[in-house]
Amino acid sequence: MSSNARQAFVMIRANLFSLPRRVSISVSMVISVALVVCVLTGFLAMARGFEIALQSAGSNSVAVILGGGTNQEAGSDVPASVIRTLGAMTGDIGITRDANGMPIFSREIVVAVDCKSGNAGTGQTLALRGMDASGPSIRDNITLSAGRLFAAGTREIVVGDRLAQQFGFSIGSVVRLGTVDWTVVGLFSAQGSAFESEIWADLDAVRSAFDRQGQVQSLRMRLADPASLSRLQDRLDAIKTTPLRAVIEAELYAAQSARTASLIRLFGWPLALLMAVGATAGALNTMTNSVSDRTVEIATVRALGFSRISAFLGTWVEAVLLAAMGVVAGLSASWLAFNGWQASTVGANGARMAFQLSVTGDVMVTAGLLGLAIGILGGALPATVASRLPLTAALRSRG
Repeated sequence: MSSNARQAFVMIRANLFSLPRRVSISVSMVISVALVVCVLTGFLAMARGFEIALQSAGSNSVAVILGGGTNQEAGSDVPASVIRTLGAMTGDIGITRDANGMPIFSREIVVAVDCKSGNAGTGQTLALRGMDASGPSIRDNITLSAGRLFAAGTREIVVGDRLAQQFGFSIGSVVRLGTVDWTVVGLFSAQGSAFESEIWADLDAVRSAFDRQGQVQSLRMRLADPASLSRLQDRLDAIKTTPLRAVIEAELYAAQSARTASLIRLFGWPLALLMAVGATAGALNTMTNSVSDRTVEIATVRALGFSRISAFLGTWVEAVLLAAMGVVAGLSASWLAFNGWQASTVGANGARMAFQLSVTGDVMVTAGLLGLAIGILGGALPATVASRLPLTAALRSRG
C-alpha cells in the first residue's frame, strides 16, 4: 500500500471514529438524503408499475384494427361494411380462422361508466368493454378465477380480479353501471395486467344499453405468425371506405404507458431535484461543521507530513458514506412502503385503471445514484477546505 493510500485510510478512520461528536447533524444529513430517495423512488415506482400493468396486457401475436386514422381505441370507428369485407376475404390475410375457414376476430367497444358499489364508497369511472364471445379467448394469459363468461345478448358481466377486490364485486352481485343494472357472473385473472381493471360484457348488450347501436371501435384478431401483420395491413389498405390501421396489441399498450409514465416522471423529477438541492446544502453544512470540529486534528496531521489528498479524502469519504447510509435507509423504507402498493389513474379511454407500484432494480439504482450524488457534491467543497487547512490557522482558531 502506497504512502498516500495509508494516510488516506488513517484520515478516513479518524473521521468515522469522531462521528459520535457530531451525531445529531450527521443523522440529519442521513435523513435528508433518505427523504430525497424516498420521494424519487415513489414517483419512479409509480411510473414503472403503470408501464408493467399496460405492457403485460399486450401480446405480440394479437393485432388490433383501428379505424378513422387514430392510433388508439378512443376515437376509433370501424364501419360495419369494413367488418363484412374482412369476414368475406379469402386467401392468406395473416390471421387465424375457425374450422369453417372464417376469420376469428372480436368486435369491441369501450364505454366509460360511472359506478358506486362495495368497498369503493364513492363513485368511480370504470371501463366497460363490450366484445364478441371470442374476445376473451383471443387475449393471452386470461383465466376465469370464478364463475363463467357472459352469455350473448344478456346484461351479464365478468370483472377483473383487481377491480372486483377493490369494489367488493362477487358472483351474483348486481352492479349499476350508468343507469343500467348488470349481474356479475364471472371473475377473471390477467396476471395483474391492465385487463384486470376492465369489465367485460356482450357487445350487443353494451351497445343497446348505452345507445351505441352499430358502433365498433376496434377489431381484435390473432395473427397466424408474427410476420403476418404486414400482410394484414396490405389487405386493409385495399379497403378505401375509411383509413384502417393494424397495430400489434403489445405496441398499442406500450405507447399508452409511455405517455402516462412520462407525465408521472415529469412531476417526480423536478420535485426530487429540488429536494436534492436542499439536501446538498444540508450536506455542505454538515461537512463544514465536521471540518470545523476537527480543525486541530486535520492541521496537526498535515504538519506531520500527511498529504492534502489524504485530508481531502478523509472528509469527502465521510460525506459519501453518510449519503450511502441515507440511500440504504431511503430504499429500504421505499421498498416497504411502496412496492406492491395499489394505485390508480385515468387510462386512455377516460376510465379508472388500477395498478401496483413497482420498486424495481432500475428504479432503486436511479434513486440511489441521486442520493450518492448529494454526498459527492455536498462533501467536495468542505473536503477541499480541509485539504488546504494550515497549522497556524488551527492554532489561531483555538487561541
